[in-house]
Amino acid sequence: MEIEALTELEYRTIRELLYKLAGISLGPNKKTLVTGRLFKRLQTLQLRTYGEYFERISSGKFPEELQIAINLLTTNETYFFREAKHFAMLEELFLKAHHEETFRVWSAACSTGEEVYTIAITLQEASNKRRCAPWEVRGSDISTRVLDVARAGLYSQDRTEGIPPEVLKRYFLYGTGPYEGKILVERPLRERAEFAQINLIDPLPELVPFDVIFLRNVMIYFDNDTKRKVVAQLLANLKPEGVLFIGLAESLNGLIDGLVNVGPGAYRRDRRR
Repeated sequence: MEIEALTELEYRTIRELLYKLAGISLGPNKKTLVTGRLFKRLQTLQLRTYGEYFERISSGKFPEELQIAINLLTTNETYFFREAKHFAMLEELFLKAHHEETFRVWSAACSTGEEVYTIAITLQEASNKRRCAPWEVRGSDISTRVLDVARAGLYSQDRTEGIPPEVLKRYFLYGTGPYEGKILVERPLRERAEFAQINLIDPLPELVPFDVIFLRNVMIYFDNDTKRKVVAQLLANLKPEGVLFIGLAESLNGLIDGLVNVGPGAYRRDRRR
């Protein structure tokens, strides 16, 4: 069955739907991306037009299909020790933390989990060197597909670039047989990481306050109103002295009041307020 081309009206419909559901603003140049990522779903469901598919996912009758569409349309680019300056800063914050209190870190848009495990490795390495506070790390994402990957902790070996050899040896296992070419995060580290599906533009679930929150390289997909809403919700779950990390190419200057820049892509509340 031949599938009709995505029309401008249909593209506008999916742009509006994705913005409403996930706060993601698709530009006018992403039409080819949408076509490519949804084409096989139309084939599987034997639908002739993208309009039929959008009617299906917006009807409320097919929540599983709606989640599949979100999984397909959200971009998930990440790797271990990305923007390494932040992990050096994280270690400094951790070493200065009170030993009697649990140090909590949240990767709020964790994708396939590399950031979460990099955080866990950073905290565990610091704990190996000296007495530190107990720690917890949580990862969340809107996509169930990437969360499944994150929980499994199984990655292609070509994802090891950037991982120091000694760290690779301590925290990863090399696959053999059917897992040749794969690396697996060792079980003790996997068990320290908690993952949950969270949509950052919806009211957040009840959370304990965090010492550090990572929201890196995500806001490029949000307009300013959505950025303000998402950051305000995260700040409400950040300890008074806590630090929010965003991407090195991103900025909150002039967007959110009451924050001070404390390093590259790092913000905390202004103590003078």
